[in-house]
Amino acid sequence: MRRKKQKSGKKNCFILFLIMVILVMSACSTTEESRRNIEVDEKAGEMIESSDADGSGEKSTEVLSIGKENTEGTEAGSKESIEEQIILEQDNIKITALEMVNDSIWGEGIKLLIENDSEKSIGVGCNALIVNDYMINDLFSTSVAAGKKANETMYMSSGQLEAAGITNIGQVEIYFHLYDSESYETIADPECVMIKTSAYDAMDNQVEITGQELYSQDGIRIVGQYVDENSIWGTAVLLYIENNSGKRIGISCDDMSVNGYMVSPLFSSTIYEGKRSIDDITIFSSDLEENAIESVEDIEVNFHIYNAETYDTIADTGAISFHVN
Repeated sequence: MRRKKQKSGKKNCFILFLIMVILVMSACSTTEESRRNIEVDEKAGEMIESSDADGSGEKSTEVLSIGKENTEGTEAGSKESIEEQIILEQDNIKITALEMVNDSIWGEGIKLLIENDSEKSIGVGCNALIVNDYMINDLFSTSVAAGKKANETMYMSSGQLEAAGITNIGQVEIYFHLYDSESYETIADPECVMIKTSAYDAMDNQVEITGQELYSQDGIRIVGQYVDENSIWGTAVLLYIENNSGKRIGISCDDMSVNGYMVSPLFSSTIYEGKRSIDDITIFSSDLEENAIESVEDIEVNFHIYNAETYDTIADTGAISFHVN
């Protein structure tokens, strides 16, 4: 019995550590001084040139307006509310959304009551959290013993909400992941549950995205917004990604170079059909130091785009060149 408690304690501490790391990454604000704009190299591949709207081959900075205009409603910064509602009943597990909360440290979240009437300890996680049609990192993982209940809060990455320009949370979509907390075997991956808040009629669907288009084909669009040389791990290339391809997609990158030197980037993004994402490519400080790179000037990278369910390749973009000014 004692060993099980120790094992559980270590596991919970590890999960808490991961959550704290994510929170720190999300909370670190980016100053204007550390941001530098992306310009697309005119010598980039033909596929990128063919995506110009006017066929001129010019890559001017643009502002993208997406969705419907904001309407009168909840003021920016005000606290949204939800009606108490059962959002999941499956395999003797019931999840009730109780209320919206706003914590000074953790940020916006939804308080959940989880009831486990099964005969085994279960874990509850989240495969995807989508706010106002944007993929958002969640700060949520918990376990509930057989026959017990738990009050837990699913927090949303404040950094990503800010990056997406979301000030009114109007709609939250959750893809839960239920698993055996002892064996980690999947119990169920339920269908999406949707929660509408009091700010639904005024939610932020009118979003301005500035940047340079890097890729646009078959309903998939990638826009480079800026390079942040003061990111927590080193340097980050911020991307806006839009998926209207009709399928769930994943995007990774490889063959990346900075100022002509090969580096090992950290980037993996999953975007559900009809959704958008603000994500970044991380270039580690160690890579820059090893190559004596004091300032990022030129970046070249290949994006690998694939079906996130079958892993079949959708596209390999070939080398795309950025210039940072």
